[in-house]
Amino acid sequence: MIAATARLLATGGLEGASLAEILATAKAPRGSMYHHFPGGKDQLVGEAIDLVGSRSLESMADVDGQSPEVVARRFLDGWRELLIKANYRAGCAVLAVTVATESSELRRHASAVFASWIERLTELFIAGGLPPETASDLATELLAISEGAVAISRARHDVAPFDVIARQQLGRIRALSAERPV
Repeated sequence: MIAATARLLATGGLEGASLAEILATAKAPRGSMYHHFPGGKDQLVGEAIDLVGSRSLESMADVDGQSPEVVARRFLDGWRELLIKANYRAGCAVLAVTVATESSELRRHASAVFASWIERLTELFIAGGLPPETASDLATELLAISEGAVAISRARHDVAPFDVIARQQLGRIRALSAERPV
């Protein structure tokens, strides 16, 4: 049910992840929802965005010690691949929850997932040689810009807007890396 919820959030947003749709997608009986998620749909959605968050972090596991450009390219390639593989029907499940929920608890939960991504990107950029403040700012910028580019690419059903920001960000990161003291 958690994985089904994550998929539904990425493709249809919070509105598209109704309890009935979740159960149908997961092929689960209604009673299992209440048994496994006594906190209801909010608990399930929270666990789904945790799953998305951890999967995203796992995808960055093998770039430790690489250049900031390699790190950013891996991050951007993941989003690009999602857009194309899903035929522009999927975006960020965490963003979908953030913009649609009325629950302050789910917003805090989504904020924690975003913070974990920024923290990990920051760590990787620092390991790649960027100063901590630059690395933190760059991580925040990369996440915010890629989220917007994914949304625009989905709306246009075209990867070109995403490719523009990817090119721009990678060029900026190359320039920042070249500026660092040797």
